[in-house]
Amino acid sequence: MASRSYANLFDLASGGDLLDIPRTPRALPRIMTVPGIISDLDGCGANDGDSDVSSSSCRERKIIVANMLPLHAKRDTENSKWCFSLDEDSILLQLKDGFSSDTEVIYVGSLKVDIDASEQEEVAQRLLDDFNCVPTFLSHDIQKKFYLGFCKQQLWPLFHYMLPMCPDHGDRFDRILWQAYVSANKIFADKVMEIINPDDDFVWVHDYHLMVLPTFLRKRYNRVKLGFFLHSPFPSSEIYRTLPVRDEILRGLLNADLIGFHTFDYARHFLSCCSRMLGLDYESKRGHIGLDYFGRTIFIKILPVGIHMGRLESVLNLPSTSAKLKEIQEEFEGKKVIVGVDDMDIFKGISLKLLAMEHLLQEDPDMQGKVVLVQIVNPARGSGKDVQEAKKETYLIAQRINDTYGSEEYQPVKLIDRPVPRFEKSAYYAVAECCIVNAVRDGMNLVPYKYLVCRQGTAKLDEALGRKIDSPRTSMLVVSEFIGCSPSLSGAIRVNPWDIDAVADALCLALTMNDSEKQLRHEKHYRYVSSHDVAYWARSFMQDLERACKDHYTKRCWGIGLGLGFRVVSLSPGFRKLSIDHIVSAYKRTSRRAIFLDYDGTVVPQSSINKAPSPEVISMLNALCSDPKNIVFIVSGRGRDSLSDWFSSCQLLGLAAEHGYFLRWSRDSEWESSHLSADLDWKNIAEPVMQLYTEATDGSSIEIKESALVWHHQDADPDFGSCQAKELLDHLESVLANEPAVVKRGQHIVEVKPQGISKGLVAEKVISTMVNRGNPPDFVMCIGDDRSDEDMFESILRSVSCPSLPTTPEIFACTVGRKPSKAKYFLDDTSDVVKLLQGLAASSNPKPRHLAQFQVSFESTI
Repeated sequence: MASRSYANLFDLASGGDLLDIPRTPRALPRIMTVPGIISDLDGCGANDGDSDVSSSSCRERKIIVANMLPLHAKRDTENSKWCFSLDEDSILLQLKDGFSSDTEVIYVGSLKVDIDASEQEEVAQRLLDDFNCVPTFLSHDIQKKFYLGFCKQQLWPLFHYMLPMCPDHGDRFDRILWQAYVSANKIFADKVMEIINPDDDFVWVHDYHLMVLPTFLRKRYNRVKLGFFLHSPFPSSEIYRTLPVRDEILRGLLNADLIGFHTFDYARHFLSCCSRMLGLDYESKRGHIGLDYFGRTIFIKILPVGIHMGRLESVLNLPSTSAKLKEIQEEFEGKKVIVGVDDMDIFKGISLKLLAMEHLLQEDPDMQGKVVLVQIVNPARGSGKDVQEAKKETYLIAQRINDTYGSEEYQPVKLIDRPVPRFEKSAYYAVAECCIVNAVRDGMNLVPYKYLVCRQGTAKLDEALGRKIDSPRTSMLVVSEFIGCSPSLSGAIRVNPWDIDAVADALCLALTMNDSEKQLRHEKHYRYVSSHDVAYWARSFMQDLERACKDHYTKRCWGIGLGLGFRVVSLSPGFRKLSIDHIVSAYKRTSRRAIFLDYDGTVVPQSSINKAPSPEVISMLNALCSDPKNIVFIVSGRGRDSLSDWFSSCQLLGLAAEHGYFLRWSRDSEWESSHLSADLDWKNIAEPVMQLYTEATDGSSIEIKESALVWHHQDADPDFGSCQAKELLDHLESVLANEPAVVKRGQHIVEVKPQGISKGLVAEKVISTMVNRGNPPDFVMCIGDDRSDEDMFESILRSVSCPSLPTTPEIFACTVGRKPSKAKYFLDDTSDVVKLLQGLAASSNPKPRHLAQFQVSFESTI
């Protein structure tokens, strides 16, 4: 049944209750609250006594979640009972080799067969007891809409760069199928929740079928240790952004702690989507790519999966393999064999491969009768018109080639379209002088790796074939640029599969290359494949996941957002929301108050088109300023003319413009400028440089202030703007190295300003002036929203620790938005700031006040 804690979320996401599924019959140990006691979570009931608490709780556990369990299933014809066996070829089973021997691995997923409802409880118990597998038992309707519908007809084509431009070219987005996808992910998540010990277990979710599952788990357990690996390509942002549920899927993935990809290209596309669609920034942190998401750092892992060497070598040692190999050698005696092994789908490029073979025979008649392409076609994983059309085209081209260039004794193309046992594939790999993988788009594709191991052979296979163990081994690979394994095979001949001529030339080169060169390439590839096997991949991923989760319990976590927009905010333990009652209480019992307010993003929203303060804000500021116990300052990066105009009705309000370069204590006092850096000649150097970048970056602009220059790129392309900002930062730091100016990068800006000028300086001046006048502050409040305000927070904390202060004042440093900050408090947005100011204004006791005692020049405090 559906977990109670997820009912509202699921109803919002899918609009229905589709989850009447049986529970995992034997509850595994989950949360240990007191030694020996299992807490009753999520309605599961207490431990039923069948599981060994003491042994399981001390073992390290990994929960592997994937669409399909690594099992074979079939009915016994005699007693009609289900028989199950491990799928030794499943990567999910093989990755266990990367874990320590005392690690318990539990699998959650579906079976490849439909189990009748009356048998599900018995089957689930057997699978848990015998194989440590927890089946999900999706209903036939959900399974069809989830897997054959949303996964195969919408996600799979899109992730392989195929858009549904017309009804005959892919299926348009269907929300019913999306709801089934969410339903299935919810079912998988519920099964994980039934068995997880969230404090200790690591969860590793696999592939595009389960991309929103992390959201369900993260909502239930904010600190769950969760990794995700995508085995398919991730498309460029131009393709991905066409998906109507793009944000939900991105946020689902971002609820993991570590996200893995086969290649940097796939990771780069994902990061670009996060930047363009969610406005998130990323950076390299000690060699690891980290993406900041509401205080959590989501790490990106780039490592292609490997193969299981032992499994392949054991197949090569089978007598059936050596027998088949001898049979193939006899069949193709005197001919060079090219092998291809692909699933039957439109992205594998089988027809393009055949066209290249046709072109090779046409352009090089000497090859006729001497070269054979053996194309093994694995059964299609999906169904649809596109698969049937691809199959029809493949047969037509193969028939045409054989009719044109073949004879009774020679067929240039041998098409094997049937389930081929592993030993037979291994034999073809071992015989072939060249292997070609010509996919137009593929996630990883391990065919080249398997080919290399089979060409290397084993001692037992050498003995069976009468081959010397130390005889040189050769292999040649022709691989598409668009497959995940291509970057790791530097000695392969890389091709654009759409360029038929180039692929034909590559095949010719591979067949005619001298043996010494083939041997060198083979040795290089084999060293990589044998050292970067599936165990290495699993071990490396889990080590990075452990590192990504090490700070989980050093921060405070809480969830925000509804439905699939849920995310966890993770911040330092002392960081909390500023309570209006708390600060008003402190405000009432103090009498010498200093109040510092940032402007943009603090008292007016960043998104506001009209940047002038509202009448409500003006009224509150006047109320605060009228209280003789208060000194109130607006501290902004804006120019003094704008601030003077906007706050002309605030007689007693202090203003600090351009981050404190200009300061005014009240409306009737004069603006005074800082003498820390009176030399502004550097502007003549910096402005032409900024102008160059403005002309080269569409959407960027320069803001010229009296004391500073700011280059804005908020309206530029996110990736190009960010790249140009980094270049501009380096350029300006270089040309201004000997000038009294500093270059800083902020959110969508690069700013050059005088040395020593900061908002923190304003806070220091005001507090020191109050001290010098015999009115040391006993209440200091500072509110801001961006990086420049962090200087104020830091300065206040430093100033109040000064020995000249008789007592330590009440400090309220507050940032706007829940994000990492030097401030101790936060408020969610500008509306919260306004409410707080209203509360303080209502608590003020205004009396006539005089300004002269607080007016001071910069010179007197320097």
